[in-house]
This record gives sequence, structure tokens and C-alpha cells, in this order.
Amino acid sequence: MMLLGFFLFAANDTLGKWLLGTFTVGQIMLVRAVVGLSIILPLLLRGGVTPIRSQPRPWLQLLRGILSTLEASLFFWALSFLPLASVMTYYLAGPIYVTALSPWLLGEHVGWRRWSAVGVGFLGVVLALSPSAESLSLGAFCALAGSFSYACFMVATRKLAGTSNAVLMSWQLMMALAFGIVMVAWQGWTPPGRLDALLLAILGIGSLAGNLCVNLALKLAPASVVVPYQYTLIVWGILFGYLVFGEISDLKTMAGAAIIVGAGLFIFLREQQLQRQKRREASPETP
Repeated sequence: MMLLGFFLFAANDTLGKWLLGTFTVGQIMLVRAVVGLSIILPLLLRGGVTPIRSQPRPWLQLLRGILSTLEASLFFWALSFLPLASVMTYYLAGPIYVTALSPWLLGEHVGWRRWSAVGVGFLGVVLALSPSAESLSLGAFCALAGSFSYACFMVATRKLAGTSNAVLMSWQLMMALAFGIVMVAWQGWTPPGRLDALLLAILGIGSLAGNLCVNLALKLAPASVVVPYQYTLIVWGILFGYLVFGEISDLKTMAGAAIIVGAGLFIFLREQQLQRQKRREASPETP
């Protein structure tokens, strides 16, 4: 589910970068939310509106919806300034943030080996960013802030693991709808043609499908286990960026991405090893 979700995100983000040449971030967020809600609402109405009001932790659901809107809008803003693969490289830091936040927000123990991998991963982010007067741009800031927002969003999703996908997506889409309305009222509306309207609708459907896949993955397994599959984003980012926009990543960005992926894979493999040890310790001894 995580692999499929991030493939859909990559394809969706490529389409979003293309549409940013014509439409504002607010308009794209608004249309995505309207399309998503038009699909989700029938599912909610079939079960009635009572389940929405009675869901636990409403403030956490609200915060999760805000974080989802924040990371998506920051991602699109970053795409306005940076190549597709570069933005995705910054977003690769998301799993590193999740591991660093896990002890405090998820109650998961993180040993010195994984903390070391977290440190190496941050060094990879610094290398990819290549701090300088030119590289520390608004686009880079949006990408880094968005990746941290996405990590917090995934942590919140894990804490709401007992909540249905339809309700989780409804909160996300309602926050995106509110944000889009405010931004369109401020920036204005560009009437889309038939083809653009179709592409905007596909953007909304792809975003909904990707989010549903990621939500399901986070409900089925701990965040520290499934989140590393986000690293497939860089593969699709490089491929789609080159094929669609003719973008070629520089060596520092590629090296930083490789370090981040290596650190994330180490965290993933270490987590798998610890899970196997726990299962052995919990299982009864056999003669």
C-alpha cells in the first residue's frame, strides 16, 4: 500500500507541477478538495453523519487535517521554484523526522544505532541542500518545512489508527477546502479549459487514492516500518522530472539523496530486527 501510494503521489506531483504553470496553489488545492469530497461524501452519507461527530480525539483529527494541508501546499509552492527531484529529495527527510519524533509522540524506543542513522540522514539533507546564499531559497525552505509537516502528519495518522479511512480523508479534505477557498478569494480564480479541468479532476482523484493507500499502510504497521518506502519517491521524481520537464539532478543532490536513503534503510532494517527479537521473546518456548 505504501509503494502504490507514493507512486500515485509522484505521478500526481508531476501533474501538479505542470498545472502550476497556469493555476495558483490555492486553486489547485481547492479543486483537489472538491473532487475528493465528491467521492468521499457518498461513503459518509451511507453510514450517516453521526460517526463523524462521535470520532475520538477531534482536536488531533483537526491538527492532522491542518498538517496535511500545510505539507501539500508547501510542496506545490516548492515545485514552483525547484526541480521535481530536488523537492522530493528534501521530502525524503520525512522518515528521519518520524524516527526522531517517535520516542516522544509515539512512545517507541529508539536506540543509539537508529539515532546515529538519524544523524547521518540529516547530514544527507545538508549535503543535498548545499547551504549557500543561493541555495537557501524560498523553495528550499518550503520543501524542508513541508517535509517536517508531513512527518508530523504521519505521526498523527498513526495515533489515529482506529479511525476509518473515510473519516480521516474527510478531515484532510475539509481543511484543504477551507484553505483553497481563502487562497482563491485572495489570489483570484483562473477559469480552466476542458483539458485543464480534466487534468485538475485527475489530480484530485490521484491525491485521494494515494492518501487512502498511505492511511491504510500506517494503520496496518508501525510508522517506523512502512515510512521508509517513501524513498521510492526519488526514483519516480528523477524519472518523471527528466521525461516531462527535462530536469537533470546535480551530483550533490543525488549524493545527499543516496545518504538519506541509506540512513532510512538502516533504520528500517534495524526496526525489522527488533520486531523479530520481540516476537521471539513473546512466543512460548518450545521443547
